Amino acid sequence: MNHPLGLFLAITFTVVNTFAQQPSAAAPLNSRIDSYLSAGSENGFSGAIAVVKNGETIINKGYGLANKDTQTANTPNTIFDIGSNTKQFTATAILKLAEQGKLNLDDPVSKYFKNLPADKQNITIHQLLTHTAGLPDAIGNDFDEITREEFFKQLFATELLHEPGTKYSYSNIGYSVLGRIIEITSEQPYEAFLNQYLFTPAGMKQTGYLLPDWDTTKLAHGYNRNVLETGSPVTRYRASGDISWHLNANGGINASQKDLLLWYKALKGNTILTPESFKKLTTPYISAPEGNYSYGYGWVVRTTNENTLRISHNGSNGTFSHTMIWYPEEDLYIVYATNANSSRVEGLGYEVEKMVLDDSYVPAPIKNNVYAFTIDYIKQYPADHRDELFSLLREEYPEEFSNSSLLNTIGNFLLGRDQHIDWALELFKKNVEIYPQDGNLWDSLGDGYKSNNMTEEAISSYKKAIELGYTTSQSKLNELVSDR
Repeated sequence: MNHPLGLFLAITFTVVNTFAQQPSAAAPLNSRIDSYLSAGSENGFSGAIAVVKNGETIINKGYGLANKDTQTANTPNTIFDIGSNTKQFTATAILKLAEQGKLNLDDPVSKYFKNLPADKQNITIHQLLTHTAGLPDAIGNDFDEITREEFFKQLFATELLHEPGTKYSYSNIGYSVLGRIIEITSEQPYEAFLNQYLFTPAGMKQTGYLLPDWDTTKLAHGYNRNVLETGSPVTRYRASGDISWHLNANGGINASQKDLLLWYKALKGNTILTPESFKKLTTPYISAPEGNYSYGYGWVVRTTNENTLRISHNGSNGTFSHTMIWYPEEDLYIVYATNANSSRVEGLGYEVEKMVLDDSYVPAPIKNNVYAFTIDYIKQYPADHRDELFSLLREEYPEEFSNSSLLNTIGNFLLGRDQHIDWALELFKKNVEIYPQDGNLWDSLGDGYKSNNMTEEAISSYKKAIELGYTTSQSKLNELVSDR
């Protein structure tokens, strides 16, 4: 049985509001953005946005809730996980060390790590910064426990995806290597170096992993798809007392919107880096395979149709999503965060960007995501309304309803919570009607029958799952047969 959302801890419900006020192209920019996001918050959007142009703050505001239990609202001071936007801090720290004369960007990693395999010895810092080293994306999950020694042993034992320097291939672990190089050259822990040379000079007091004196009342709790509560990553860091090297230096830093405005001002005013180093940070070095963007050092770099520079980056862990967009020449900066990520809201920073750049642009209304919509419907109606729900899903969410994941995920969630198990069974039944050759779905159907005390039907479903090659069902079948 597949459990893509099997760690659900809390459940909340929102209803699509099709009557919320939408922005008018004739309205002032501030009110257009605010109306758009305020209407979205009626449909589950939760997060914050800041837009600064030519030194003027167009908008700097939070929406929805940072913590549903305490009804704490999101504000510009709310602290969000910024995901892979951590990489620009790592890249900036490397350039700071280069300014200090402690490393060169063309240094091979063999200068910092001993006994490397031959194919890794000549990988350079520049290649790590630009995702051209050929290292894979990851070797584990963000919070997997692993010693530093074992992490780098496994990392350098991986097979390269390509010869270093020849192609772009996004690599989180490449930035973890950079984090360790920062520690070796500075003789400080990664976060301590960032705090001393980046965050403190910029005035950023609520940015980091463990070092800040966190205002815990401002920590955003995560709500995956606005359904699964995951808490704050800072709480998790504190509980473990350390940051896994699967995450360290490549993601997972938390920051307030207020601090990221200070970060922009510090980079813009050359408080952190010299103009020469900033140019290196934002130079497009190599094109991505898609061909429509290049990568600098911790920033995605594009040249606009007007031949000006746009630098940006996204970060996401599935629950939090974060976007930073900067046009240095036009002096336009946008920072966007959500603590209730879904496909419906992950790209809202770019919708706001279009609103800023085009006075006539009116974005489509923000729609409730399909998981929250479905669970809300299930809470309100009995299971004999199954067909009505499916009709609504086909009409309102045709793309999300086009594969088996949606119904299986929600059904498994309901079983895991021991809630609406009659609905879970109906979802599983519908899934095997649509996808009769998927053994995993028959296994889920068996679980649904079992939870509803329908033993013979469960046995039949598990047998069908095994017949279709889903051998995990065998132990469940054996248990039911032995209990007869």
